[in-house]
Amino acid sequence: MGRGKIEIKRIENANSRQVTFSKRRAGLLKKAQELAILCDAEVAVIIFSNTGKLFEFSSSGMKHTLSRYNRCIESSETPIDGHKAEYLHLQKQEHEEVDNLRDEITTLQMKQLQLLGKDLTGLGFKELQNLEQQLNEGLLLVKEKKEQLLMEQLEQSRVQEQRAMLENETLRRQVSELRCLFPPVDCPLPAYLEYCSLEKKKVGIRIPDVACNSEIERGDSDTTLHLGLPSHVYCKRKEAERDTHSNDSGSQMGLL
Repeated sequence: MGRGKIEIKRIENANSRQVTFSKRRAGLLKKAQELAILCDAEVAVIIFSNTGKLFEFSSSGMKHTLSRYNRCIESSETPIDGHKAEYLHLQKQEHEEVDNLRDEITTLQMKQLQLLGKDLTGLGFKELQNLEQQLNEGLLLVKEKKEQLLMEQLEQSRVQEQRAMLENETLRRQVSELRCLFPPVDCPLPAYLEYCSLEKKKVGIRIPDVACNSEIERGDSDTTLHLGLPSHVYCKRKEAERDTHSNDSGSQMGLL
């Protein structure tokens, strides 16, 4: 059977109390020694019996452990008070800054309303005069900024115009160079067209379209373009001129 649970309370019997004290003290000191060896810890145990007898154990010497303990207590108590005081001081400063910022926000909101022409009931003549001066100065600054932006846009437009003019001049120069490299050449009619025209002239049939087109190709195109006339209108005019010229020639031959 297992051991029963022992009630933790003062043992009334003196002999039993002394025996229990001796056993438990030895077990406690043994556990302290094992803890120091196994975990490489600095362990110290101080025990006083009910008769005032001292029992102690220290893995590194009782004086060394006690002095270390005292230093740790002193160093841990001082920073706690210092940190607390510093925390309270910082908290007070934060509250003061928050209050100042709230006051500044309220003042700025009131000035903004006054600049908009609202909430002017509590202002005197001088305050209203200063407000008017501020509005006039702000309006002048706005106008100056507007004029500056307009001048910048105008300057950009001028630069773009000059750039476009330079590009156009460059294109004209390139076109003139190409014309110099490839001059216009008079292209004679093909042999079969000349033969057909001669045969038709013998019969009495003219071919105005071909002749007209050939004349346009030989240089009359510049005149047509200069007059702004389509090619077929120009051809009709040329045919009329030829008919008039042939009639005049026939009348002159008849007179002769």
